[in-house]
Amino acid sequence: MTPVLLTHPCDVDILARLHATSFTDLWSADWIARLMAQPGTYAYLVDGDVGGFILARVAGDEAEVLTLAVVPAARRRGIGTILLRAAAEKARQMGAETMFLEVAQANEAAKALYIRLGFAEVARRRGYYGDKVGDGGDAVILSVKLPLIWL
Repeated sequence: MTPVLLTHPCDVDILARLHATSFTDLWSADWIARLMAQPGTYAYLVDGDVGGFILARVAGDEAEVLTLAVVPAARRRGIGTILLRAAAEKARQMGAETMFLEVAQANEAAKALYIRLGFAEVARRRGYYGDKVGDGGDAVILSVKLPLIWL
């Protein structure tokens, strides 16, 4: 599985479809296109509409993962790891020294992936997701120094 770098403009419809397989708070193709048009924003795609994608941006010496989605049938096959590694390497090449992301407190599988790749909790946003994730909705903010080191 080789990640494909996407820059603006790109086929945002496929990204919106992939996002919809993983989240109840849907991002439209138009919304993703607006994000992709912002400076420093890029995406990686693996296995088209049966795989997953990551959307990230770099500003100064910081990178942020905006979203990461892998279709349920493709999970636990390493796609998330491949996408995070590709996005982190691109961020480093663009001058980022630290990468941040947020994840729902209840999303144990995603948190385990991020921790395995070296991310650590730096903050929380209490009630950030509201009832969307069914646990009160805390967002856990994680960061990692680049380059990404995986165990």
